[in-house]
Amino acid sequence: MDLTRLSLQMAYVLRHTPWEYELEPDDEGWVSLEHLLEGLLAEPGFSEVTKADIEAVNRLSEAPRYELTEDRIRALYGHSLPGMLKKERATPPRVLYHGTSVRALPIIRVAGLRPIRRQYVHLSIDQSTAYSVGRRKDRYVAILKIDSEAASADGVPFYVGNARTWLTDEVPSQYIGLV
Repeated sequence: MDLTRLSLQMAYVLRHTPWEYELEPDDEGWVSLEHLLEGLLAEPGFSEVTKADIEAVNRLSEAPRYELTEDRIRALYGHSLPGMLKKERATPPRVLYHGTSVRALPIIRVAGLRPIRRQYVHLSIDQSTAYSVGRRKDRYVAILKIDSEAASADGVPFYVGNARTWLTDEVPSQYIGLV
């Protein structure tokens, strides 16, 4: 099984289109692992996928994208469905980073960072991860330095995405600098 391809398909379904597999996420984004597996098995190219393959996707990932229990699964972040995941506020590191395209800078300088088509703004704990994320958007990458300590002190909420990713509703422009 091509685990990279499987991970991309799982992300597509769990983050953006669960109804395509007739999945009903609960308030925290959990769906039945059995139902996800049934949907995957019906897809071309995934007719041999197993529960062990799904578990391997998460285990082998550099930064976990999914949370699994014995019978349920959910994507940890990246959702485009409004109101899907409820996160608890947490105190962020002093500085976080965001990778974006250079052409987005004029808008960000005025409007700050907004989630656009996602539920949250994604921030990275290091510049290299931010660069990798920004590279997915454009080959001309800008790395933004977020003063998350000051933003948090001023009431901007932050949430843990995973060990390398933090989430927030938005980042006003006064907390954003260019690396």
